[in-house]
Amino acid sequence: MKNRTAVFWASIFLALLAAGCGVRSISDSGYRRPGEPGSAFYKGELNEFEVIGLNQDAAVAEGEIRRALESRTRLVMRKGSRIMLIQSGAMIPDEPMSAALGKYYDVAVFSGVPAKSGGANASALRLAAAKAGCQTIMVYWGLLETAQKEHGGKIISWLPIFGGVLPDESQEMRLRLKTALIDVRSGQWESYAPEPFQVRASSARFTREASDQAQVAFLKTKGYEAMVEDIVRIYAARGRSD
Repeated sequence: MKNRTAVFWASIFLALLAAGCGVRSISDSGYRRPGEPGSAFYKGELNEFEVIGLNQDAAVAEGEIRRALESRTRLVMRKGSRIMLIQSGAMIPDEPMSAALGKYYDVAVFSGVPAKSGGANASALRLAAAKAGCQTIMVYWGLLETAQKEHGGKIISWLPIFGGVLPDESQEMRLRLKTALIDVRSGQWESYAPEPFQVRASSARFTREASDQAQVAFLKTKGYEAMVEDIVRIYAARGRSD
């Protein structure tokens, strides 16, 4: 039974590869053909545990857990407050995210490129944010998932049609986002992940890259705007009720 299960999942994995499925970071979202490496400037993602100030390998005392629960307060992000914005893996956050957040908050951007020694130092991030007058740190991560499907007429689709070519492939792309919101003063944090955004487009060989990057731009703009609206609705509203 174990061998049959392993063969089943191996066949699913190979089918996904054959279908042209792929995953890339929002911080390394340039177009590349199957098998091609990503950008040489991309150095990986921030470590979530280090961003929030926890060592995932360290022993934790039960008393420490109880004290964290007893001192827990709700995170509030009042409109107009100053926020340090960090996109994991990127030197600066994507402009659509900065613009969306800037409608409601005073945004200070900070590098999300991991240090050579590892992810990030949570205390150093909080100190940098405090010196910039920020009350909250917002670190966000994102994945772009793609799946390609060839059209039935691919063999003839390279023939010129009225100055162009017939589309021979459709690509579905999905954006998954998540964020950690960290209170600079206390170090307490909350996380949020919106529903994924998805879009489909058809392309031909000579328009593949442009079509792919148009999907990326569309999903980032819509996804970032929606996540910011949700954050404002949830966390700014708390300030009005306190």
